[in-house]
Amino acid sequence: MSDFSNALDVSISGLKAQSQRLRHLSENIANADTPGYRRKTVSFESEYGGPDGIARVETSRIRTDQSELERIYDPAHPMADEGGHYEGSNVNLLIEIADAREAQRSYEANLKMFEQSRKMSSNLMSLLQK
Repeated sequence: MSDFSNALDVSISGLKAQSQRLRHLSENIANADTPGYRRKTVSFESEYGGPDGIARVETSRIRTDQSELERIYDPAHPMADEGGHYEGSNVNLLIEIADAREAQRSYEANLKMFEQSRKMSSNLMSLLQK
C-alpha cells in the first residue's frame, strides 16, 4: 500500500512545482509591457527526502533574469530619457507561452498519474475487503 502512497506523494510534488512555475509564467506574461520588469525564473531540483527515500520535485528560489532590458524609443513616454528611450522588460512572449504550454502539459501528466494511483489504491482496498 505504501507504493501507492509514494506514487501519490511524487505526483503531488510535481503538481505543486508545475503550479508554481505556471504562476510565475503568468506573471511574466502579464508584465511583458511593464517598463523595467525582469522576468522571473524558477528551476526544479530533486529532493531525496525523509526516511522513505522517495525522490520528490522541489522548486528552487525565484530568480530574476538579469539579461538586458529592451530599449524602446518613445519620446512621449513619461519614463523616456533625454534621447527618447526607456527600458522595457526582458520578457519574450514566445518563450513564455511555450514554457507555459510545457508546464501545463506536465501538470496534466502529474494529475493523470495522481488519479490513476488513487483509483488503483481504492480498487485494491475494495478487493482486500471482500
